[in-house]
Amino acid sequence: MLRFMPVGDSMTIGSAGEHTWRYRMWQHLCRSYGGPFTLVGPRETLHDKLADAPTSYAYADPDFPRAHLAGWGEGWLHMAPLIGEAVRSCRADVLLVSLGLIDLGFYTNAGQTAENVRAFAAEARAANRRVRMVWLPVTPNVRAQSDPAFAAEVARFNELLAKTAADLDEPGSPVLLASTPPSYDIHADTYDGTHPNDSGEHKIAAAFAEAMYQAWDLGEPYEA
Repeated sequence: MLRFMPVGDSMTIGSAGEHTWRYRMWQHLCRSYGGPFTLVGPRETLHDKLADAPTSYAYADPDFPRAHLAGWGEGWLHMAPLIGEAVRSCRADVLLVSLGLIDLGFYTNAGQTAENVRAFAAEARAANRRVRMVWLPVTPNVRAQSDPAFAAEVARFNELLAKTAADLDEPGSPVLLASTPPSYDIHADTYDGTHPNDSGEHKIAAAFAEAMYQAWDLGEPYEA
């Protein structure tokens, strides 16, 4: 049984009424992966915007393994101390990680965020020496269009993330840097300039799927 753990911020946990890219990834793996698999993690809920808390189970389609490690307003800074226990307790094999926007927007600069990436990887490997990781670069959101300094910090972090992935990649515990979806459009693929709508969910799932297919021959090319 191959165990995938989605790790992320508000774009990964999703909010009440959404499918989430986690659901799209599960659908893709059902179609394309030839062996047993599941999604794992210590959390299951969506974010309830009215309650401003991760308390909702109102998925657009709840019939899938909803487990994850994601939270509204959480970043590498928050997940680094949690990932070891999550990997250990859930026996995760592959981490699908989409983090960084929250860090850069509120907590840490690009260099500090990259250090938290290294801490995250170290904790994950301490829990499972053969864990595999796929990291998605930060997709600039609407703030980057009006805040040049923030846009520059996002670009700088993505450069550091690529370098960190190359530095930490090793045969027994590979690190993949996925590609930012080339056609991702914050006006067409989000509902508010940041959070994915249905088409955005598919494009995020496709970014992870294509990276694993190309590097590890896992599954097949993504079909929405």
